Amino acid sequence: MQPRLRFPAPAPAFQVVLVEPEIPQNTGNIARLCVATRSTLHLVGRLGFRIDEHAVRRAGLDYWPLVDLRTWPDLAAFVSANPTARLRLFSARASSSYLEASYRAGDALVFGCEATGLSQEILEAHPGDQFAIPSVAGGVRSLNLANAVSIVLYEALRSTGMLSTTEHGD
Repeated sequence: MQPRLRFPAPAPAFQVVLVEPEIPQNTGNIARLCVATRSTLHLVGRLGFRIDEHAVRRAGLDYWPLVDLRTWPDLAAFVSANPTARLRLFSARASSSYLEASYRAGDALVFGCEATGLSQEILEAHPGDQFAIPSVAGGVRSLNLANAVSIVLYEALRSTGMLSTTEHGD
């Protein structure tokens, strides 16, 4: 049996927020993940790539029209427009594990850009809402952004009961 997702309707499962993502392939993989989990993808700030129709078609992202995509000039604009979304920030510099976080449907799972992560300013503004993905072995500064989002999003789905082991319907 394949796991099946159980969603609260009509709200999205989670809000995946990428602050200034730089690598289009990561964002493309995360977009596909958002479609598969009925999560909204929010792109915040300056992007390191284009997301116009021509660029998306050229990249072969045939699922792009299915993405619930929102763009924001900065994180403050996202927060202002989504006042009920509880922020969960993910940073390699956090001291609490993502496994210790509490999650609820609609939470905003916030990730920084590939090169620098979330800014110190953003982290300082949300001191109790920061979590890291622990590494078993030393020497690895952080995980690939798409992998990090996958790990956290599926843990959030699991811990909120949105995953079940009923047979997949297709």
